[in-house]
Amino acid sequence: MSKITSSTLLKFKQEGKKFTSLTAYDASFAGAFDSEGVDVLLVGDSMGMVLQGHDDTLPVSVEDIAYHTRCVRRGVKRALLIADMPFMSYATPEQAMTNAAILMQAGAKMVKVEGGHWLLETVTKLTERGIPVCAHLGLTPQSVHVFGGFKIQGRDADNAQRILDEAKALEAAGAQLLVVECIPAPLAKTISEALTIPVIGIGAGADTDGQILVMHDVLGISSGYIPRFSKNYLKQTGEIHTAIRAYIDEVETGIFPGSEHTFS
Repeated sequence: MSKITSSTLLKFKQEGKKFTSLTAYDASFAGAFDSEGVDVLLVGDSMGMVLQGHDDTLPVSVEDIAYHTRCVRRGVKRALLIADMPFMSYATPEQAMTNAAILMQAGAKMVKVEGGHWLLETVTKLTERGIPVCAHLGLTPQSVHVFGGFKIQGRDADNAQRILDEAKALEAAGAQLLVVECIPAPLAKTISEALTIPVIGIGAGADTDGQILVMHDVLGISSGYIPRFSKNYLKQTGEIHTAIRAYIDEVETGIFPGSEHTFS
């Protein structure tokens, strides 16, 4: 089975083939997701909420991400493994390079950073030094206190244009993937069509090139509540491997996300 790389995902986009992503935090779940054919695994700073029990992602450290990246790496044979750069670990380009190196040495094949124009120099410098970058726009959880909560982004024309402009600029700076979170579906469609690189959506409608969900939401074990944009696949299937296969099938066939999971 061929390993998934950024080139693989670019080919999927060019062929119109939808691909799937999930968060993972240990070798066992990573191995299960990988064996069923999930294309991208993200060691997400979402662990701050779903593993550590915090109200947001801000307490997660580089050491936390590195530890779980090493765990996930041991369970992965095929999927592309991305590691989140946690809060304030990339405030300057120099800081970003130091911390990204730690995560790459832990086993990541790419790092993910949240933000727009202010990150362009950082993305360029990371890429020039052999560290692939996945950018993240829209609802960026590390900025939750700036947004005043977990709120939909890009609903007004000015903010929609800003997000589109930032997406284009991040691609030009060298980003190889882009995640867009909790933005209106028409905006996500526009961004996906405007960029050459693959765009992964979460709460962004069905027209992105790929989808990502938090594994705890897919398995219905998130504390608190399951977001509107997610779906409990374990509830409808009753078995983890079957749940993951159902998720993959629904993404590839365009069933998920449906209108009930989408913002306008």
